[in-house]
Amino acid sequence: MSLLDSINHFSYGAFCIWQRNILVWKKLIGPALMLHFGEPLIYLFGLGYGIGQLVGDINGISYVSFLATGIIASSAMTTASLEGTYSVFTRMVPQQTYKAILTTPIKIEQIIAGEFLWCANKALFSSTAILIIATLLGLVESWQALWVFPIILISSIAFAAPAIIVAALSPSYDYFNYYFTLAVTPMFILCGVFYPISSMPSAMQIAVQFLPLTHTVELVRPLMLGQDVQNTFYHIAILLVYAGAGTILAMHIARKKFRL
Repeated sequence: MSLLDSINHFSYGAFCIWQRNILVWKKLIGPALMLHFGEPLIYLFGLGYGIGQLVGDINGISYVSFLATGIIASSAMTTASLEGTYSVFTRMVPQQTYKAILTTPIKIEQIIAGEFLWCANKALFSSTAILIIATLLGLVESWQALWVFPIILISSIAFAAPAIIVAALSPSYDYFNYYFTLAVTPMFILCGVFYPISSMPSAMQIAVQFLPLTHTVELVRPLMLGQDVQNTFYHIAILLVYAGAGTILAMHIARKKFRL
């Protein structure tokens, strides 16, 4: 089999996993739409317009606009993390879906790649819902906001990778509490979603540079507000490192788990 044939075979297997997941998800599309559109409205009206009246502008930007850009970035993290942990673990252990799939010509690497595609798909859907709401509220300042879509795709892989690793290593759902408490929640609070990173102590400003959500926010915010993006390649490089290294490690751990 030539290299091109191998790539096509691998891609086809990953696409099949993505297609399987989307067929299942279609049965739940009603609650999903309510969640993706309802939750951002609560944040934007409750925090953006509510607390925003007390906070005022941040660096010349209204607080609701500042918050909307952060929520779009954090939504990609939350959605990819939830899919990568709870959904992947459910298919991996209780439902034994992966064992059934592995009786076909599809390999574990294709399954994991398909799960990455699905996590990216869900994260993009969630972020798009918030972007639509922000646009309708007049919070998007430039067509540059369209560049948010590829940034979310890269970011979602960076967030999905550690989540899938956690799912492959965890003996039960209860262990996900450690991941969300020690990793996801700190990123949500510390990485510039609700306030500028520059307002934190200098040591903390350095520490959050090692977290992927920081770089997602730093890319998404100026794109939505029509500003110049600073250190673009640096931010993208950090996200690619997380995505690339995480993907390789996730596939390795999955192979060990299924003794392949």
